[in-house]
Amino acid sequence: MATSSPPSLPLLKAVTLTHVRYERGDPLGHFLAWVSLIPVFISLGGFVTHFLFRREIQGLCFFLGLLFSQFFNELIKSSVQQSRPATCAALEMCDSHGWPSSHSQYMFFFSIYFSLLILTRGGGNASSRTTRILLSLFPWPAAVLTLYSRVYLGYHTVAQVFAGAILGLFLGAIWFWIVDNLLVDYFPTIEESAIGRFLYIKDTSHIPNVLKFEYDNARAARKKLATD
Repeated sequence: MATSSPPSLPLLKAVTLTHVRYERGDPLGHFLAWVSLIPVFISLGGFVTHFLFRREIQGLCFFLGLLFSQFFNELIKSSVQQSRPATCAALEMCDSHGWPSSHSQYMFFFSIYFSLLILTRGGGNASSRTTRILLSLFPWPAAVLTLYSRVYLGYHTVAQVFAGAILGLFLGAIWFWIVDNLLVDYFPTIEESAIGRFLYIKDTSHIPNVLKFEYDNARAARKKLATD
């Protein structure tokens, strides 16, 4: 009597947002696997928290630029369809494309935008030029480490991560110019709009020292409350 063949199982695909593998027993690989997740930490822990508690238009523009950059990255990947390195089989990544590296593009977009924002507007603090320069360098070690981690862990070739880095630098600089020279003129309109007032969306980029401004106003409000 013929035996029936077992039913074929559907092909499964993992969500790779936080799916990073490294070789067991490799402490450097373990460290770089966490480094490779920095874009996730920035997006979820940084921008989401920033908007929930700060409601800054500049921060929202920053995040929208990063979203556009990643969308553009996916368009290029689906058009070029360049394979990942041979190590992708062990990483279960062979069904996705590798050029350009989205992690590298994200981090270099973030770094150039952050640096230009600090150097031109001081990040909301009236700090010295030396302090601004030092602050502007803050994200670059993480960006370089992320680039290195993608090659070390076997997810990308050197050419793929450099392509992502260059594209991220270009898009980040262009988007900062658009925001700082064109969109900034509409910040007051957004701030005074119905949805802006409802969500408490604000712009403090015109205030030289936001920390001092908020500190002084908080103290003044507390003193007024005590005398009422």
